[in-house]
Amino acid sequence: MSIARAPVQLSIMFAVAILATSCGLGNMKSQPTAAEAGSTLKTHILKLLDKVSSEPAQITDPGGREIPCGDGKVMRTFAATAADNSRQRSPHTLNARMLGALSGFADYHLIDPGKLEYNLASETTRTSLYLKSSKHKYSVSGQTGCLSRS
Repeated sequence: MSIARAPVQLSIMFAVAILATSCGLGNMKSQPTAAEAGSTLKTHILKLLDKVSSEPAQITDPGGREIPCGDGKVMRTFAATAADNSRQRSPHTLNARMLGALSGFADYHLIDPGKLEYNLASETTRTSLYLKSSKHKYSVSGQTGCLSRS
């Protein structure tokens, strides 16, 4: 290789590196562990219930245990409920309120907008939520994706 061609090759390599970075190839994040995603799940559910209800959340599934899901990976769960103080809202309205509150602090997208219930997922945190309120009670459960233990 001649000395005159070296700057051209360096310029091409530099351009490829910039292109890869701008496309996200040079900045790929690793997936969270099951414990990290489980912690995020718990935080999101409790924060969500805190935003929509003035009553304390009642934890119905404390999570924390690893559920095997194949290939040496595990998932975690968490669930809680909270009272609706207005006592005048339908289960659908309670779920819609949670959906609106969630959009203010977490990046979830709707997977299945049921008539009364909503299924949501976050690619970033590898968590999913299930909004299933009943009369006078907010209810949300969730799980992580199948992730490595560490």
